[in-house]
Order: sequence, then C-alpha cells, then structure tokens
Amino acid sequence: MNPTTLLALLAEVERGTLTPESAATRLASMPFEVLNTDQTEEARIDHHRLLRTGLPEVIYAAGKTPAQTANIFATMAATGTAVLATRATQAHYEAVAALTPTAVYQATARCITQQPTQHSAPKGHIAVLCAGTSDLPVAEEAAVTAELFACKVTRLYDVGVAGLPRLLAVRPQLMEADCVIVCAGMEGALPSVVGGLVAVPVIAVPTSVGYGASFGGTSALLGMLNSCSPNVTVVNIDNGFGAAYTATMIARATHPR
Repeated sequence: MNPTTLLALLAEVERGTLTPESAATRLASMPFEVLNTDQTEEARIDHHRLLRTGLPEVIYAAGKTPAQTANIFATMAATGTAVLATRATQAHYEAVAALTPTAVYQATARCITQQPTQHSAPKGHIAVLCAGTSDLPVAEEAAVTAELFACKVTRLYDVGVAGLPRLLAVRPQLMEADCVIVCAGMEGALPSVVGGLVAVPVIAVPTSVGYGASFGGTSALLGMLNSCSPNVTVVNIDNGFGAAYTATMIARATHPR
C-alpha cells in the first residue's frame, strides 16, 4: 500500500461505497504478509513500510534461492509499489521474470527492478560519483536504487583523485545536487576531496577494489571514516544500496511534500 491507495480507500469510505468495517478489514490484513512454502514460513513482507517511511521494503537476493526471490518479488509487485531486488544474479532474474514479466534486470548494478503502477515526478537530485570504472557495480547499485525511488540522478564516473582535473571539470554538475554519493576503493580519498567542493551531505561508499593491502575495502573504509571533511559520512563496504536509500531521504527532505 502507498499513500495514494490509502487515500483512495478512505475516499471510498467517505463516499459510502465502502463500509468502515470493510476498510478496517483490508487495512488489518495489509501490514505484513507471510509467504509459506512447503509448510515453512520463508518471508514476512512489510507492505506498510512505504506508508511509515516513504520508501518500500527491498529484497536482498543474495542468500535467497531464485524461487524465493521470485515469489517475494511477485507478491510485492502485485501491490503496485516499486520493487527492487539487490545483489541478484541472472538465475534470480529468470525466476522473477517468469512470474513478473515486466521486471527488468540491471546487470551492472546486479538489481532487478519493477516500476510502480503510478509514477511520480522526481523529487530531489542526487549525484553519484565513482573513482574508477572498477567501482561501477557499486555506483550503479546506488544510481538504480535512487532512480527507482523517484530521485533525479546524475552519474559522474571515473573521476578519481589520481586525475584531479577530471573531478574539477564536473564541479558545476556537483553543485546542483541535494546529496552526493561517492564510491571509491584503493585508499578511499575521493569523498574527502568532494566534501571540500560541495555544500551538501556526502555519503562515502568504500568499495572492495584494490590490491592486497586494500584488504577488501577495509583500507578505503578506514580512510573515509577518518575524513577531514566534516560533511562526509560513511556506509558499509560495497553498500551502494544503503547509500542511495539514505541519500534519497536527504534529497526528498530538501523539497516540500
């Protein structure tokens, strides 16, 4: 359920075409839904998260079988909300597409998406940067997530600090964003530089890109946590989704409801 369908339900009650008791019954059954397979509870889908937080629940496909992912995806898609499955493989997508043919697989981002039945105009503007092309999967996960949640997204890729003029050349585009996501591996220096160029929050995403001493992104994580730019905050390694979720809330908060 989303705010539009909730208002439509209340309007039916107001017009007298739906009794208060029937509306209460529909609402009571909607907060969450239990999916069962072979007598086993495999998921509890939170249908009211969109009403509470403004953004829907998201499916983390890694660790789920293709069948589990497909069943959860189809159940969520039936409500008309935007649906996102992250860290999805081609096998996940094929199972999802069998039940939800309109779903789209974003291979670089490793995401499966389904647009909502009622589209809304973009609210808020996010810039997504990455230091190098090797960071693209994480950056695209962030960009795809923010776009699905109706944010305007500007992609600025391969602008790492090893070639600083590349970053300075896109500064005019950076200045238009309400929030900036910066994905970088190696030593993780890019978010600090970006933080000194913009007057908005910067969400740093350390990526597991680099040679041995990068320790799978730990070096970038520690560097970002120790940033000298006070407008920089950090999410977990490779967590483009988490960065986008938070950035979307920040960007929306800059615009009146």
